[in-house]
Amino acid sequence: MAKNSLFAILLRSPWWISFVIAIAIVAACSALLPKEIWPFAALGAVPIFIIGCMAAWRQLKAPSGAKVEAIRAEAAAMSWKQFSTALEAAWKNEGQNVQHIADRVVDLRLEKSGTITLVSARRWKAATHGVESLKELDDAVTRLKAQYGVYVVLQGSLSDTARAYATEHGLLLLEGDALAAMLLKSKPRNT
Repeated sequence: MAKNSLFAILLRSPWWISFVIAIAIVAACSALLPKEIWPFAALGAVPIFIIGCMAAWRQLKAPSGAKVEAIRAEAAAMSWKQFSTALEAAWKNEGQNVQHIADRVVDLRLEKSGTITLVSARRWKAATHGVESLKELDDAVTRLKAQYGVYVVLQGSLSDTARAYATEHGLLLLEGDALAAMLLKSKPRNT
């Protein structure tokens, strides 16, 4: 799905927006079209209603803002060993085979269904994240014959140049809410 398609935008929007649009389509069809055909035209609202249901489901399952902030604060207080263990547990919960790598750039190697992903997470608490770290990760992805590279950012800011480099070279940035959701997966289910 294209990043800026109507459906992608509605999936990222609050769930009720899709329902309002679907209701507006049905209302417009019933008001403007002959009574014999408006129900058929109103069926055009069904995909938008379904997107609303999908958005509602995602938003219902998403962690609350308070929980996200709590996990970020907890991660910021972790040592590298604790943080690395939490990432490893989260990826194992997703079915990934996780290996620690003794490399100056790459920290973890993930493998699932033959797809290899390299993770650079050691600079997770850096104040600034520049393009140099991403270039090193990109070189490691090529050198170690992996399909993907993931760069982890918990604190600090990622420069616009670095963000553009990551997009251009297909590197994934694990930061913000996505990182918090990932770390929540490392927690036991009963907490």
